Amino acid sequence: MNSESQEFQLDEICEFVNGFAFKPESYIDKSPDTYEVFRMGYISRGGGFKEDSSPVFVSRSNPKLDKYRLRQGDIIIAMTDMKDKVAILGNTARVPEDNRFVLNQRAGLIRVSRPDIVCPVFLYYYSNWKPHVDYLRARANSGVQVNLSTSAIKEAKILLPSFLEQRLIGEILSSFDEQITLLRETNATLEAIAQALFKSWFVDFDPVRAKMEGRAPEGMDDATAALFPDSFEESELGLVPRGWDVSTVGRSFTLTMGQSPPGDTYNEIGEGLPFYQGRTDFGFRFPSQRVFCTAPTRLAEIGDTLVSVRAPVGDVNVALEPCALGRGVASVRSLNGYAGFTFYSIRSLKSYFELHDGEGTVFGSINKKDFESLPVIAPDNSVVYAFEGIVSVLDDSIKNNEQKLRALSDLRDTLLPRLISGQLRFSELNALLRETA
Repeated sequence: MNSESQEFQLDEICEFVNGFAFKPESYIDKSPDTYEVFRMGYISRGGGFKEDSSPVFVSRSNPKLDKYRLRQGDIIIAMTDMKDKVAILGNTARVPEDNRFVLNQRAGLIRVSRPDIVCPVFLYYYSNWKPHVDYLRARANSGVQVNLSTSAIKEAKILLPSFLEQRLIGEILSSFDEQITLLRETNATLEAIAQALFKSWFVDFDPVRAKMEGRAPEGMDDATAALFPDSFEESELGLVPRGWDVSTVGRSFTLTMGQSPPGDTYNEIGEGLPFYQGRTDFGFRFPSQRVFCTAPTRLAEIGDTLVSVRAPVGDVNVALEPCALGRGVASVRSLNGYAGFTFYSIRSLKSYFELHDGEGTVFGSINKKDFESLPVIAPDNSVVYAFEGIVSVLDDSIKNNEQKLRALSDLRDTLLPRLISGQLRFSELNALLRETA
């Protein structure tokens, strides 16, 4: 910080609210009359908002919840680490929209009360600045599970540069986040298009139904339409296109179940291969590097479909690089190199995976025998080839966008400490951005 920086306690410039202790029996199905419960699963390791893959909802009719209703731009802080030991205590996320969430326990709301002194966007980035997070973690209570007390958060020291500098820093870092968000939204759209095509061809069999009715399949050229039969036949899965087979994961794909090497081969400094263990590491489409392994026993290659096989079962990602598989992950590979068809085929098994999460065990799981026995459709190879030709373009765009957003994230995270600490002057920033463009 420069010489103009001033120090404040957080509670001098912000209000702080602890989350509400919801009981599991209060959770209900999503509807227009529910709030989504903002739990720590929405806070990324290192800071930032991410969607929770298993959201829960509560009724809006409870008047006690008014105090815990979140506004767009509110800062939410993790007051403990995740159950799977992912270190997020002290990290924060910004609420993306009004009137969607209410706050859960073990997370705290930080809302700026002195907007004349502190820029809320700057404060969000400051709250994820590593020296500040380390400062908070050093004040956490020790025990079986570390916890950050309300007083530790309220009494935290915040060094603020001039308001103009705060605003400029916030605008610079926000511009990176806006580009990252746009790339993520683009990827979600591209994946939805590919998913819809898979469902149309291989679940609903729309081209076959169209030909049965004497119609040309919608949005399809004559050569592609000719690849589909014009009738159905009975199978163990019901009616399937004539000439197509019903197969299993074990017969149609190569399945590799993960295995955990000795704990002393793990590290977080990048030695060895990225080591993935399940939902903790999974993202929207590709896992994030968190732990590495120097003596991996089970491997996946670029493009392999990755599936969580333990608590919960059925989350699906794609390997972005060669990686090691822990016992919570399996990889699935096409026998014919059809990476896209493999990914969407495994995604279509969601209802089967859910059965293995709901069998009364504390921790759901699926073993290799049960996984390999799951039924899949086995279309004529020419149809799969045509599908792959279309979705590979979409999937390549998703991969390229992911690489761009990761590069932007790395640059933002590199700039953040230098801007907040005053090591990087604004006059130097344009030159740096031109060099990295």
